[in-house]
Amino acid sequence: MSVIKSIQPNDAKRLFGNLSKNNHYQVDFSSLGAFKGNSDLLDYLKNKRKVDAGFVQRDAGLLCYEASLPGTRLATAEVSDNFMGVSQEFAHTRLYADVDFSFYVDDDYNAIRFFEGWIDFISSGSEDTDNADPLVSNYYRRMRYPDTYKCQSMTITKFERTFDKTIKYTFVNAFPKTISAIPVTYGASDILRVNVSFNYDRYLIDSDSVTKGTRNDEGFVDLAYTQPSAELQARRAQITRVERPKQNPPANSTSSDNLTPTARALQEVAETGGGVSRQYAIDRLVKSRGMSYRDAAAEVKKIYGD
Repeated sequence: MSVIKSIQPNDAKRLFGNLSKNNHYQVDFSSLGAFKGNSDLLDYLKNKRKVDAGFVQRDAGLLCYEASLPGTRLATAEVSDNFMGVSQEFAHTRLYADVDFSFYVDDDYNAIRFFEGWIDFISSGSEDTDNADPLVSNYYRRMRYPDTYKCQSMTITKFERTFDKTIKYTFVNAFPKTISAIPVTYGASDILRVNVSFNYDRYLIDSDSVTKGTRNDEGFVDLAYTQPSAELQARRAQITRVERPKQNPPANSTSSDNLTPTARALQEVAETGGGVSRQYAIDRLVKSRGMSYRDAAAEVKKIYGD
């Protein structure tokens, strides 16, 4: 016999009185200026589209008046011969749908210039390699390498009015895939808007607390690099010991006596064959020490050099 659970008024009030509102969020592109790999993109936007880094890292996210928290699904394969008369499905791939953002267009058209310039940069490899002129009839397009145009960490943070609870979606290797047509018309005036769809490799969810007024470009972590498995680290260490001869440090390297304790600890891990890459070392400092990305990068630079 089914039993219907009773619901007390206080329980209903506690549950339904604390529902999240959909109009408190923030979109952030600040990581475009945090990695050297995107420097050509920023230069292109500045020189060809007159869009400076300040707009990219600060204003673009604020102009996003409508966004979508991403969705995902699992691709499955059907198996029908495990049990007679029974079919089963098993997941084999996780799939991510493109995510849509809508932006107000300022009177300098920076929002349009930004995304049009970003897509132009992706397909403008022929202009750099062969000096192709887009005005000639035999112009062709060559795509650039993904690491030059993908935003390694684009985020949307959903928060509440009290700023004490958040959920942050980090899109790894995001780039604009589609810019929708922008209608203009005679008649009553309205704000011009541009809709952009982004593709990305995957997204990660991080729930944490925030402090109102903190800078958007600090404390961000490139989440594409998690610690390798123990087996993979052991293989890397073996390859390092067997195949790579020990090299003298460069003339401009910093002595371990001059390193901070944090940098010295990372250097010891690297020297023991732990397979610590520059990016992994930065991420470890950000996560374990609570350092900003810039401070962590400065510490790691003392070990790896420029």
